[in-house]
Amino acid sequence: MSHTLHRRGTEANLQQDYIVFSMTAKGFNEVNSRYALQEFLRILDKYEHVNMGDMKTGGKFLVNKDQIINNVADTSIVHAVFSDRKQLRDALKELKEADLGVSVIVSGIVEHVEQACQEAGIDPHTVEYSVGIRGKLARIPEDELLEITTMCGHGMVSQHLVRQMLLDLKRGKRTAQEAGEYLATPCVCGVFNPQRAQRLLEELAEVWCFDEV
Repeated sequence: MSHTLHRRGTEANLQQDYIVFSMTAKGFNEVNSRYALQEFLRILDKYEHVNMGDMKTGGKFLVNKDQIINNVADTSIVHAVFSDRKQLRDALKELKEADLGVSVIVSGIVEHVEQACQEAGIDPHTVEYSVGIRGKLARIPEDELLEITTMCGHGMVSQHLVRQMLLDLKRGKRTAQEAGEYLATPCVCGVFNPQRAQRLLEELAEVWCFDEV
């Protein structure tokens, strides 16, 4: 299972949200894998991305790129987020040519990811699908907020923080870009898409109402 699998949204607003990450298999190819994972990040960094990170160090809205790459360990899981499918395709093509010996996972709309893989000359090994949320659905926030909070697969972006960013945006205390980037900071893996968050916040700010106290 992937922590990037359960992003919520419409087909339209998920078309600019693709996550590429890599990890090793404990007891199989973990030893001395840090060099391959570092090269993985260096390759992805050549292409236009909106976030990058290592779950052990943090995302690029917490620490700088050099820290992320230099601190990669054998047990790291490293990520980058793309908003452009062509950039995704080109990055995957170079990863295929590099043949680093580590697993590469891509999350996004299945048809779009498959097309990018085909164009990059890659035959996907496995496809996983998210079948939604089960349980006490009354305890989860509105769908509009879930579209933002689920961009952090470990649940580190609180619905209450999203509500505060919306309030700040409506009061003119932050721009939508500033709010989107601020929401990316709790997501230590670096899989949160601040550009998508910016667009969603802008849409929500037009219709969202708050009771002043």
